[in-house]
Amino acid sequence: QVQLVESGGGLVQAGGSLRLSCAASGFNFSKYRMSWHRQSPGKERDLVAAISSPSFGSIENYADSVRGRFTISRDNVKNMVYLEMNGLKEEDTAMYYCRALDVNTASGYYWGQGTQVTVSS
Repeated sequence: QVQLVESGGGLVQAGGSLRLSCAASGFNFSKYRMSWHRQSPGKERDLVAAISSPSFGSIENYADSVRGRFTISRDNVKNMVYLEMNGLKEEDTAMYYCRALDVNTASGYYWGQGTQVTVSS
């Protein structure tokens, strides 16, 4: 069965770093665009970072709010996606979700359950 399992969240001081991981299984990982999204209470779930499939160049895209601080990467052998977060700010506090998307169908997508990131001042 399809699984996306996030890990690595936690409590960190402002200015600190965290590395989130997403373990994927049950589908053809290398065919999917992978991304990270975040959501705070009462707010929309927004894209943080995305990386295209190897066939589309493994191109990275970032929200303006995290560009230069966060880095997304993928390991197509281990079926893993990572989000390296540096220079964390209080406004980065959110539940972070991993998503897999088949760009050929748009409706072929999966969500993980999320991992909480809390940044303290």
